[in-house]
Amino acid sequence: MKTIILAASAAALLAVCAAPAVAQTPPPAAVRQAENARLAAILSDYEAYLRSIDPITAGMEGDRAAQGRLPDASRAFEVAQEPVLKGFADRLAALDPATLTPDDRLNHAFLTYVLQRARDRIPLDTGRIEAFNSEGGPGQTAGYLAAVTRITNAQDAELYIARLEALPRFYSDQRAAAQRGLETGLVQPRSIVENALSLMEPEAALTPETDPLLKPFAALPGSIPAAQQAALTARARAVVADRIMPERREWVRFLRQDYLPRAPETLGLAHRPGGRDLYAFLVRGYTTTDMTPDEVHQLGLQEVARIRARMDTEMRAAGWTGDFASFLTFLRTDPQFYATSREQLLEKASEMAKRSDDGLPALFGTLPRTPYGVRPVPAEIEANYTTGRYFPGSMENGIAGGYMVNTSRLDQRPLYELPALTLHEAVPGHHLQIALQQEAEAGPYFRRGVDVTAFVEGWGLYAEFLGEEMGFYRTPYERFGRLSYEMWRACRLVADTGIHWLGWDIEQARACFRDNSALAPHNIETELQRYIGWPGQATAYKVGEIRLRAIRTRAETDLGDRFNVRRFHDALLVDGPLPMALLDERMDRWIAEEKARPAQ
Repeated sequence: MKTIILAASAAALLAVCAAPAVAQTPPPAAVRQAENARLAAILSDYEAYLRSIDPITAGMEGDRAAQGRLPDASRAFEVAQEPVLKGFADRLAALDPATLTPDDRLNHAFLTYVLQRARDRIPLDTGRIEAFNSEGGPGQTAGYLAAVTRITNAQDAELYIARLEALPRFYSDQRAAAQRGLETGLVQPRSIVENALSLMEPEAALTPETDPLLKPFAALPGSIPAAQQAALTARARAVVADRIMPERREWVRFLRQDYLPRAPETLGLAHRPGGRDLYAFLVRGYTTTDMTPDEVHQLGLQEVARIRARMDTEMRAAGWTGDFASFLTFLRTDPQFYATSREQLLEKASEMAKRSDDGLPALFGTLPRTPYGVRPVPAEIEANYTTGRYFPGSMENGIAGGYMVNTSRLDQRPLYELPALTLHEAVPGHHLQIALQQEAEAGPYFRRGVDVTAFVEGWGLYAEFLGEEMGFYRTPYERFGRLSYEMWRACRLVADTGIHWLGWDIEQARACFRDNSALAPHNIETELQRYIGWPGQATAYKVGEIRLRAIRTRAETDLGDRFNVRRFHDALLVDGPLPMALLDERMDRWIAEEKARPAQ
């Protein structure tokens, strides 16, 4: 889950990254000690603030009281955060970064960046476009929380009931945000509204027997007396039936009667008031760079051409003598490439996940304590859901991470793509990186839960590349599938910017995926709706991966025989993600430290 979504203007990012590089006379020890103590106080106060406004992350870290609360999603609360954030920013600005230790200079720069991005976001009122998308609305958050809630005693049950009691306001605040979008013209297009309704209407028709929100009460521990179990379950059912279900029904009524008639056919932010400025802001944030949408679009075109050449090579290695288009048709239609049951697809994914586990020690010196499982995407959301995803776990709450595999539409889930999907969503991808981030207890709290999309998703794509070093791809078809997934991310750059910056229609955006990747038609359509409804997020993957691979190339070149891939990956991951410029700075410092180490 997200705390504060990161980004910054180019000027702000350059400012926070430039300070540590200024050569100065070292300050006296007393000054250094005092300044580091002042920073520690700021970080401590900011931790308390984050725990108060983000109870989801705090609860995942074991904060018991937070497990009974939800974030305040109202516009009034968002606006009220500006003076609080400014106060933290002013306190940071009063410090001299040159007096800090290298690690604290990094924390100072990173928190400055986080605060600036959060403050820049407030006037934009992004909730207007983020209240719902093709995967649903606030019910998606509620369903995730139910899936990661584990009731071990009566207090856990009371806390979860309190969280259920907070859900009606969470629903209504998000609906108010969508209403503001209607009033200001910043609206989702018709296709996104229809997709959201296809998920929200069944949600509004649930019964207590089938409602996912009540799953945590399905098997209460024997330590709770039977009469108390019955009473707790009855209270939870009453909250869902009497307070949450009316909000769900109101969401459906609002979308169908109020929103849908005013939803335009045109797709992207380019067609909305202020949309282009908002999109440029989102691209800077998701990529954590100062790249413009035009630069991102051009990068995508370059990557499409580069990856396509490699795909041609693997196509010939598979023995195909026809053209590229006919090879894609073969891959999309031949039964040999598809599982015949949901269980078989899960078993294939599980085998691959375990085989990937086996290759981790050769590449990583530090592995997370938190395990992960291979699970199907819940049936109630699978229709509009992506092929796979990762759900973070929590050691404090006894919840494993989850590699979620969509087992619907088996004829659209080719097995030659499954190795890359597994490496990305499980290990060495999202589970490894996010679990290590969660377990980075030596660093400040804000870095354990912060979302740096370019790093997180760039790492997932880099993990697919690591499969080549692991010998994970066993056939030309699986290697082609890996390249097809990389092509998918390159086409994302092209399509996302095309839709939201250049004003493309759906067919213009579809062409890149259809003509250059082996993605199944259903997956292409699902992905396109995701990009339409979630502007800018798709630009992070390739930008992050390219930077990570460039850093590795630099380390290998500079260190030569001293380069150790296990130490390199630990340096990248153990302390948590960073925006790209700060990551460059940290890894350059690591390279210098490696050069200075005595030869082994």
